Amino acid sequence: MQNAKLQLKIQNSKKIKKELPSVQKNISLKNYTTFKIGGKAKYFFAAKSKESLISAIKAAKRINLPFFMLGRGSNLLVSDKEYKGLIIKIQNTKYKIPRSRTSSLRGKQNTKIYAEAGVPLSQLLNEATKNNLTGLEWAVGIPGSVGGAVKGNAGAFGSSLSDNIQRVEVFNINNEKIKIFKNKNCQFSYRNSIFKKNKSLIVVSLVLKLKKGDKKEMEKKIKEYSDYRKRHQPLNFSSAGSIFVNPEGFSAGQLIEKCGLKGKKIGEAQISKIHANFIVNRNRAKAKDVKKLINLMKKKVKQKFGLVLKEEIEYL
Repeated sequence: MQNAKLQLKIQNSKKIKKELPSVQKNISLKNYTTFKIGGKAKYFFAAKSKESLISAIKAAKRINLPFFMLGRGSNLLVSDKEYKGLIIKIQNTKYKIPRSRTSSLRGKQNTKIYAEAGVPLSQLLNEATKNNLTGLEWAVGIPGSVGGAVKGNAGAFGSSLSDNIQRVEVFNINNEKIKIFKNKNCQFSYRNSIFKKNKSLIVVSLVLKLKKGDKKEMEKKIKEYSDYRKRHQPLNFSSAGSIFVNPEGFSAGQLIEKCGLKGKKIGEAQISKIHANFIVNRNRAKAKDVKKLINLMKKKVKQKFGLVLKEEIEYL
């Protein structure tokens, strides 16, 4: 039996190596998450183009290997145990501001930005600001990438990415076809979308429609938002951002704080003393300790307020 298992491992290793020659083995995932928590991935592949991203998905399907799409690792808690499948690291990072094709504006810059799923939100914000395009100032300090931001409809300070999305390019794992979703078909809502509900839809790229803005005003707003984050969020520690979405009409952080849980520690994981909807990695926190804190937060809020907190983070 032991020999049979060993032979199967060898066969699988040869198959994935044949399908994806640049695949890596036994890669620590804690280095690829903002929480700095997680075990090893048996296989790891960096997809640096749209084509290689799709090829990796197809390859994993052909050899019946479980796979997970990893962006910049924010809003994610990775298990301490080994992930026995393939991690596909989304690193397609092309972006551009297309030139207008209309006769009256030909050759002039327009207000649209094309960006692939692996582009960091910070980079997209910088590009928009450089070109006097307003609408993304709220994204300052958010560590995620475009793909994850679309999936979770990222937002802050009363704005969301969906406010400016014109269309999203998606790869459907099931039929292996590319499809363009217009904004109205994306089912965007608070921290949610069709792409979060349907795991077979993988965001490949998007087109944003922004507005012309005043650079000085934009930079002022960016600084204001950045300063707010520094004052109200535990930026000096590794975290996954907000653990829970806010229940309608309530602040998850305030509910947790009113339960007396601010500063509560399990192992090296701690509910932040600054913002109770954050769990921080004090040093070498384990995923199991973070999960215990999450369950405690949910339990206490349910007991005290009768409200069920729903995770904003994703589990692997």
